[in-house]
Amino acid sequence: MKIIVCIKQVPDTKGGVKFNPDGTLDRGAMLAIMNPDDKAGLEAALRIKDTHPGTEVTVLTMGLPKATDVLREAIAMGADKGVLITDRVLGGADTWATSTTIAGAIRNLEYDLIITGRQAIDGDTAQVGPQIAEHLGLPVISYAQDIQIDEANKTVTVQRQYDDRYHVLEAQMPCLITALSELNEPRYMSVGGIFDAFQAEITTWGRADLKDVDDANIGLAGSPTKIAKASDKVRKGAGEKVAPDSPEEAVSYIVGKLTEKHVI
Repeated sequence: MKIIVCIKQVPDTKGGVKFNPDGTLDRGAMLAIMNPDDKAGLEAALRIKDTHPGTEVTVLTMGLPKATDVLREAIAMGADKGVLITDRVLGGADTWATSTTIAGAIRNLEYDLIITGRQAIDGDTAQVGPQIAEHLGLPVISYAQDIQIDEANKTVTVQRQYDDRYHVLEAQMPCLITALSELNEPRYMSVGGIFDAFQAEITTWGRADLKDVDDANIGLAGSPTKIAKASDKVRKGAGEKVAPDSPEEAVSYIVGKLTEKHVI
């Protein structure tokens, strides 16, 4: 089985974010990490590899040359290959241009399953994964909280998170799944994996390597989304304030709210 996992190097928001004059993120000036939802998707692929001998996991990312760092991290965790898509003409892409670019790269690869994160913490749109599936003509199951593979029948069964419960969906492979960070607890890099990752050859593709992609749909110029304003300051709401008359009333109120939200 061949699995492609799309991962993204995102700004580490603890270190602050910086913007270019056009409103896009200045990614070269910020500390970066692997997107949490993507890391859960990678762990899901690695668990499939653990239980299905012969499975090959390829990680793919689009970004600056330094995005090879997250590819090597993924290889150190257990992925087999890394592919970086990088080219100046691809910079400033919105979700449409990004998904178009990634789909163009994936057309060069063999796959039974594609896994992406639900969304990236630097955009929170949850659009790129489903858009990739649309470009490739694949079925998509989003918000996966559990993934089971039937390799013999080439099917995947997914628990899809839905409000306070979940749907169970089955799809024929090839298909695309978007993963939640709650899907699992990603493993650490192994010592041997770190050495392997350091020596691994990362495949690097540019604009010329994208298959069936029109120039009008890539980069900043091919992005229909226009940024009106960008800021790293988010105003928090006042929230709800209550003043119970006794500790018992306070406990009853809190338990009621947690029950209402299906937390307990």
